[in-house]
Amino acid sequence: MLRELKIKNYAIIDELSVSFGSGLNVMSGETGAGKSIIIGAIHLLLGDRASPDQIRTSEDSAEVEALFSLSEHEELKEKLAHMGYGSEDELVVRRTVSRGGRNRVYVNGNLATLSLLSSLSGSLVNICSQHEHQLILNADHHIDILDEFGGLLPMRTAYASLFAEFQSLRSRLDELRSLNRKKIEREDFLRYQLKEIREAGIKPHEDSVLLDEKKILGHAQKLTDHASRSYEALYGREGSILGELRAALQNIREIKNIDPSLKASPEDLDSAFFHLEDAALALRDYLKKITFDPERLAEIEDRLEQLSRLKRKYGGTLDQVVMTARDVEEELKNMASIEEDISKLSDESASRKAFLMEHAGVLSGKRRLAARALKKAVENEIKSLRMAESRFEVFFAESSMDEAGNPHLTASGMDTVEFFLTTNVGEDLKPMNRIASGGELSRIILAMKKALARTGSVGTIIFDEVDSGIGGAVAEVVGEKLKDVSRHHQVICITHLPQIACFGDRHYLVSKAVSGERTNSDVRLLSDAERLREIARMLGGVEVTEKTKEHAREMMNKRHRAKGEGRKAKGRGQE
Repeated sequence: MLRELKIKNYAIIDELSVSFGSGLNVMSGETGAGKSIIIGAIHLLLGDRASPDQIRTSEDSAEVEALFSLSEHEELKEKLAHMGYGSEDELVVRRTVSRGGRNRVYVNGNLATLSLLSSLSGSLVNICSQHEHQLILNADHHIDILDEFGGLLPMRTAYASLFAEFQSLRSRLDELRSLNRKKIEREDFLRYQLKEIREAGIKPHEDSVLLDEKKILGHAQKLTDHASRSYEALYGREGSILGELRAALQNIREIKNIDPSLKASPEDLDSAFFHLEDAALALRDYLKKITFDPERLAEIEDRLEQLSRLKRKYGGTLDQVVMTARDVEEELKNMASIEEDISKLSDESASRKAFLMEHAGVLSGKRRLAARALKKAVENEIKSLRMAESRFEVFFAESSMDEAGNPHLTASGMDTVEFFLTTNVGEDLKPMNRIASGGELSRIILAMKKALARTGSVGTIIFDEVDSGIGGAVAEVVGEKLKDVSRHHQVICITHLPQIACFGDRHYLVSKAVSGERTNSDVRLLSDAERLREIARMLGGVEVTEKTKEHAREMMNKRHRAKGEGRKAKGRGQE
């Protein structure tokens, strides 16, 4: 239930605060006073899109805040507690809109997302406006209305979960069947890949080893020249380094035999001689191994090209090529069991579909019972709204059949539902969206709301433009219906008709005034005397006469007498 609404810097509203009570809350005011602006502000609290254009001129931001009572809404309290927003009997929702685009949503003082706000709004407020009319006229929503009326939404939710699981299973089965149809082609392709990689006989790090060998073969002449010159310098020619070093060693030994004081050590030179001799012998052996083999070089280049091609096709490295081969082997192994998997999934799919058909059948049966009850309830309401010749029907379209001859299933079951109506004797029933009269449409929407009132879970219903196209005695009956709805929900009704306004438990006046070259809308609760004057204004227009006041007083007294008699009748019934 909406307890309090605060609006600041929104459109032509500077700042206002209005408290609502249970039952029927009526709002009236002259055209352009700001009634639609208040509805727009409430739409913001329900998650509608915000725009900087909604901010009052010369202000940087707008703010809308509402206090809701949740004392009779345990399910929503549990939902809020689960999401970490507390489990109190009161809920505070606040939304700010900034010209800089920094819009914010707060739930019980904590930052929240717009999607969270939208998910809560369905349990808080239902605004019955022209948009709501379009929803009720849209046949796509009729099955939702029927399920809500019949209390079937929990059963439908459970069915929808089963349906989603079944669809996931069917998708997997379709994938396997599609894969099986392409199995031969895919197997041939995979076997070709595996054969190509296996026949290549790849060795670990083979490309690196071959690159090293290619480098050596490509520089054979240069290696031979350098090795030969080095060997000749050390050992192979007259006056080589080792020859000269051997002569120097002999001379030093002669000196040491005569004069041991020479600091040079023959042993040190011996060590150097042997190291150089080892290097010379290594160069000699290296020269024997160096060969220029054009055929081997061509083989290496061909092999490297083969390995490069494999790397381009199956991965950037030889390790990745080998890993691809393993993956291909695994896929081929899995493909060998695909027919067995299809058989298992087909059996499971058939079993689940039978289970789903059973649930859909039960749901369909309950819907048909609910449809009869909805027909009776709506027809009773429509006829009491001075449409005595009207007939309402819930039509179940014939389901299309699947390949097995079973009704085609959707996420909502096996039914396609549409509401049909006729308002005149002798006229055929037609889809509701072909209704042309605005007055008839308003009454039908109200009849639907009245029929759904006992089943709906929303705390507050706002009727905007519910009096479109009606007047006189019909307006009085509409007021009675709104009063009936308010026994199950808090109702806020914006109206231009005094016949409706006089049924309100509280009456609010929306007015507009100019102050300091600024226009501002305001809402205030009327006293009994003020209410009498407002209903008189609604009756008589700009000029309020004693006659219109007396008429207004008579309407209000009649409403109070009817209310009192209703209480007495209720008391006698309880006796």
